[in-house]
Amino acid sequence: MKALILAALLGGVLTAAEPARPVKLDKTAADAAVKDITKDRVDTEAWLKSDVTSYLATVDRQDFGTKKTLTVGRAADNDLRIDDGEVMAHHLRVTVEGDKFRVQAVDAAATFTVGTTVGTEDKREAVVDPSSVRVGRFHLRLSHQRFPGIIVFDPRSPRFKEYKGLQYFPVDLAYRYELPLTPNPKPETIVIQSTRGNRRNAQRVGWFDFIVGATAVRLEAVRLLEPGIAENDLSVFFRDATSGKESYALGRYVDVKKQPNGQYLLDFNFAYNPACAFSEHYNCPIPPKTNVLAVAIRAGEMDSHYY
Repeated sequence: MKALILAALLGGVLTAAEPARPVKLDKTAADAAVKDITKDRVDTEAWLKSDVTSYLATVDRQDFGTKKTLTVGRAADNDLRIDDGEVMAHHLRVTVEGDKFRVQAVDAAATFTVGTTVGTEDKREAVVDPSSVRVGRFHLRLSHQRFPGIIVFDPRSPRFKEYKGLQYFPVDLAYRYELPLTPNPKPETIVIQSTRGNRRNAQRVGWFDFIVGATAVRLEAVRLLEPGIAENDLSVFFRDATSGKESYALGRYVDVKKQPNGQYLLDFNFAYNPACAFSEHYNCPIPPKTNVLAVAIRAGEMDSHYY
C-alpha cells in the first residue's frame, strides 16, 4: 500500500493507509484459509453443545455492585445461592482485591479447585486472577471487567436441550483482509457501553481502513482497560447492514491477528456473536456509533436466535 492520507485529528496528525482491498490468495492458501474457518465453526458448535464453559451452561449470575465480598453456598442467606447437595451451606467467601479475587472456603468441609480441569488440588484459600473455580460440579467464573461478578456454570444446565447448532454466512474470502493499523496519534481513553448498563473504559488504539465491494469503510480498534486484557489484545466491535436482520441485532465482534510483517489479519468469516446472544448472564460491550457500517458484512456468524 503506497498512498498516504494526512488528516488532522485530535490536534495531532493522522497518517492513514490507503483502504485495503481483500487479500489475494493462491489456491493453496485459499484452501487452507477455508479449512481453518470451517474447523473453527465445527469446534465452536461442539463447544456450545456440551462444554462446561458453554454459554448454554450458565444458570445464574451475581454482581458485586457496591460490595467487596460475596458469599456462595446452599443456604438461603448467601449472596449467591446454589441449592444443590454438592455445595455446602456456606461454601465460599469471594472478595475483590484490586485486579484479583481472594477465594476462601467457609464451612469446615468446604473446598474448591482453581480452573476448569477435573482432578486438580483441593484448596481452602487462594488469590486468583479473573478465572474460574470449581465447587462440586459447578464452575464459578470470577469476572472482573471493573464491574465484578460471579457467573455460575452447571454441566447439567437445562439450556443444553435448546441447542440447535449455529448459523453462518457461507465462507467468502472477499471479506478477508491483511492490512495495517492506522495508529491513533493521540491515544485516548474512551467509554464503551455494555449490556448490563456499566461503562467500560477502553483505549482507542487506532483504525482499520478497507474496502467492502466498492465502498471504503473504517472501523476503530480498542483495547479494553480491564484485568486479564493483554497489551496487544485488540477488539473490534461492529454493526453493519445485516444487524437485526440476518445477524445479531446488538452487533458482532471480530478478533484481529498481528502478522509477522506487522500487518493485521482482519477476516470477517471469523466474526462472532457476543455471549449475550445466548445468555442473560453476561456483560457484553456494545459497538460504538463510530463502528456502525452502512454496508453489509455477509460473513461470519448469523443470528441463531437463542436468546
